[in-house]
Amino acid sequence: MILLFSLFVGLGRTIMELGFVFTEETVRLSIKELVTNVLSIVILLELVRAFVDYFEHERVRIEILIEIAIAFMIRELMIYIFAGNLKGTDVVFWTLGIALLVGARTLTVIYKPTK
Repeated sequence: MILLFSLFVGLGRTIMELGFVFTEETVRLSIKELVTNVLSIVILLELVRAFVDYFEHERVRIEILIEIAIAFMIRELMIYIFAGNLKGTDVVFWTLGIALLVGARTLTVIYKPTK
C-alpha cells in the first residue's frame, strides 16, 4: 500500500510540475526535474511489480531485480548528465555497468531456474 501511495504521489507531483517545463526561465531545470521524476516513477513501478510477483509466487525473481538496477543506473546517469559532472571515462564506466546488467538480464531469460 505504501508503494502504491508513493507511486500516486510521484505521478501527481510529476503532472503538477509539467507546467513548469513551458516557462522560459526554468526550462533546463524543469526538464531535468521532469526526467528525474519520470525515471523515479519507473523505478517505483518496477518495485511494485517485484512485490506483486513476490506475493503471487512467494519468491523474488532475479530478472525483476536486475531490471530495477538497470532503471536505477539509467536514472543516476541521466542526473549526472544534466548536472554536467561527467567526464569521458565516467561515461565509459556507466555504459559498461549498464551493459553488464543488460547482459545479466539476457542470461536470466536464457537460463531460467527451475523450481
